[in-house]
Amino acid sequence: MSTTIDQAFIKQFEREVHEAYQRQGSKLRNTVRTISDVNGSSAVFQKVGKGTASTKSTHGMVPVMNLEHTSVEVVMQDFYAGDWIDRLDELKLNIDERQVIANAGASALGRKTDELIIDALDNASANVISDSNIGMTKSKILEAFELFGEADIPDDGQRFCIVGWKQWSELLSIDEFVNADYIGADALPFSSVTQAKMFLGTVFIPHSGLPIDGNDVRSCYWYHKTAIGHASASDVQTDVTWHGDRAAHFVNNMMSQGAGLIDEAGIITIQCDETPD
Repeated sequence: MSTTIDQAFIKQFEREVHEAYQRQGSKLRNTVRTISDVNGSSAVFQKVGKGTASTKSTHGMVPVMNLEHTSVEVVMQDFYAGDWIDRLDELKLNIDERQVIANAGASALGRKTDELIIDALDNASANVISDSNIGMTKSKILEAFELFGEADIPDDGQRFCIVGWKQWSELLSIDEFVNADYIGADALPFSSVTQAKMFLGTVFIPHSGLPIDGNDVRSCYWYHKTAIGHASASDVQTDVTWHGDRAAHFVNNMMSQGAGLIDEAGIITIQCDETPD
């Protein structure tokens, strides 16, 4: 095998992994605060408290808001997903093994990115709708909507709600969620292949990775983008090396990322029953 052919193989594989990660990797990365190209073992997110406006007398000093500044540190974690590609095995397959492994590695790292974000969401315990004897209902959605309003969480198009597939099917049975008379034809849940829709100023997204306890209670999360921080020291990288003793390439996909809770007030946990009928 010539060196030129080997380098072409490696460059093509790296490109395929990167494209696969961008295409079918993380569902949640773009729904939270993100810092890229972190230089170090951790990243720091700043949290600023609420300010208060006051009056002043003529020629008096302008009152100072005395904003409370706190910081949240997110520690980087390293993750790997590797596999072998045997040179002669490729000749016996009727599929593109290289593309299969590229997609598998990118998907594994994408799920890990979402897992980090979900773990951070799960650390919030200030606002929990805990009627876990029933599934997702309109009353639960409206209760969460009220909590956000009372907490002055911005209604700026950056609210997200991730639910399990059971809860997604329950949402589809709520008339206000699916009826064009309420939400308009453009906001119907079947109007795009992304399987996400806008409702009550929030993007609802079904997700298969949400935690469920031993009593079949699924935790769903309604949150504002600024409530969770995700940091990346290294996006997906791929290292492909030839091992002559194995007559195979070893493909190692890797990344270094972390996520953390920034503001509990911007997260509502909705517990829903998934007990089989």
